[in-house]
Amino acid sequence: MITQKMKYALKALMALADEKAGDGAPLRIEEIARRSGAPKRFLEHILLEIRNAGYIASTRGRNGGYVLIKEPREVPLSDLLRMIDGPIAPLPCLSRRAYQRCDDCTDEAACRIRKVFAEVFWSYLLLIESLTLEDMVGNPAVADELLLAAPSAP
Repeated sequence: MITQKMKYALKALMALADEKAGDGAPLRIEEIARRSGAPKRFLEHILLEIRNAGYIASTRGRNGGYVLIKEPREVPLSDLLRMIDGPIAPLPCLSRRAYQRCDDCTDEAACRIRKVFAEVFWSYLLLIESLTLEDMVGNPAVADELLLAAPSAP
């Protein structure tokens, strides 16, 4: 399940990708908020995280703002998900980057819970790791479906 924060991040990145494909001018945070429908106060923190990851750059001054410095095809959704929302595995023992042994598990190899969720997760992982920002920008219907179908965290 993706959080509202992740939805805002994706919408902001789509706005920056659209601008990159057009004039390529830096967008002020107010304009990104207007185009994406995301609150400005949340965007400030989100854009800082994305900038620190090297996907966007910011410039100060009268003509300053944010620009997407990577091509949309070079922005993996799985990396964004992990950066914004944290580990994406349904169980800590399935996570590649945040692996933790389950407290109540005596034998991972024989764990039936792990086996069932591993099958589902690996299928999901193959799909999510194949998607980039370009998939969302290039096909608005896909972007709308992903953002509308994904339930938000409470």
